[in-house]
Amino acid sequence: MADRKIGVLEKIGYGLGDGASNLIWMIFIYYQVNFYTDVYGLAASAAGTMLLVTRSWDIFVDVIIGMIADRTNTRWGKFRPFLLWMALPFGIVATLAFTTPPFDDHGKLISAYVTLTLLMLAYSAINVPYGALMGVISPDPQERTELSAYRFSFAQGAGFLVAMLAMPLVAALGQGNEQKGYMLTVALFSVLAIAMFIGTFATTRERVVPVKEQKTSTKQDLLDLMKNGHWMLLCTLGILQVFFVALRGSSMIYYFKYYMNDVVFAGPFGWSIHLGGAGGTGPFIVMGTLTSLAATFLIQYVTPYTGRKNAFIGCMVLGAISLVASFWVKPDQLLLLYGFHFLYSIFTGPTAALLWAMFADSADWSEWRTGRRATGLIFSASGMSNKLGWALGGALALALLSIYGYQANMAQTAHAQEGIRLLMAIVPAIGALVCGLGMLFYSLEKQMPKIEADLAARRSKKEA
Repeated sequence: MADRKIGVLEKIGYGLGDGASNLIWMIFIYYQVNFYTDVYGLAASAAGTMLLVTRSWDIFVDVIIGMIADRTNTRWGKFRPFLLWMALPFGIVATLAFTTPPFDDHGKLISAYVTLTLLMLAYSAINVPYGALMGVISPDPQERTELSAYRFSFAQGAGFLVAMLAMPLVAALGQGNEQKGYMLTVALFSVLAIAMFIGTFATTRERVVPVKEQKTSTKQDLLDLMKNGHWMLLCTLGILQVFFVALRGSSMIYYFKYYMNDVVFAGPFGWSIHLGGAGGTGPFIVMGTLTSLAATFLIQYVTPYTGRKNAFIGCMVLGAISLVASFWVKPDQLLLLYGFHFLYSIFTGPTAALLWAMFADSADWSEWRTGRRATGLIFSASGMSNKLGWALGGALALALLSIYGYQANMAQTAHAQEGIRLLMAIVPAIGALVCGLGMLFYSLEKQMPKIEADLAARRSKKEA
């Protein structure tokens, strides 16, 4: 267990990986639903079914990838090689997923199913090993919190780039053709993501390894997972956490385009920016992302005093309150909307970092209890929460839009606007509140000092 302390360069390198994923992930969170209905040309109901089907079945792929990674042994380690092997395929299929083919409606729907399925496969193959990597870079819970803070700070930073640049790039590269603009914009982000994944591969090390005598079957690994109550609770909370983020993220562009009044800020030399209306989504996301980024980075200095569990609960409850309050914002109350979004971003921004640091602890608990370590399986199965929460959030957003009578690229009825407002505030608030209160049942945090000491002693004995 030499080289216990992790340097800043390695933390930055690890963070680059989630920044790479989020360059594509956040385009999906913020713009994919609207892309399929208003640009690609799918009906809301058809797009919603597609999102649910393609994302839900893929959760089982995560488990398979995790078990493959646990059984991978190379000179680079178990998990780092996947970052090198899968970076290019991930970038290619991401671009294909935002390419509109010259087919009829039926052909475009089939193409959307195929390309989104391929993207989910590539995402699993690179992101599952990346998530598991944190569990083997360091065994120390506080260092994992710091790694997680860097990880999600870079993720938020990538979200900032997407919010700031995506729509301007679509307009500039497409030159009036949104279909072309989306394809070229995602291709550009994909090139950057490939380089960042390779950067993570080059700057990280795997330090925590299973004892040499460990040999387990797939059946035994799955049985261990099902008996890990701490993981099962965290996975459920992860579904809820991603669900409300995806739901609100998907609704933002509809909210600004069809509900909020346009407000134009005029700058020097003829420069101007739209803060409301159809062009207001980007600045709104940028402000929230910067706020979340700062809160995520600073949470590592809060948890030594509050603990991760209490910090998570407090953040979720306060975030839910700010969401509920924002429901009553009027179309001309842009400043008030920004104020509630600022509070929401401060409170909910660090929650993903806190949750994923706890997933690493659940892997340690399983090894401590069983004598067997399956970091890749733990993190891949944990990744199911992302996939399922993302699927449910996107599908429910489209389903509610359809129920409330949404019509693409048309003035919306008062009833449709109410549905959009519910998607933006009340429904995600319910998800955040239930997620926060669910953390009350988490009991592993106080056991971690003993677990860490026991595991360190076992490894030292085996290495002696």
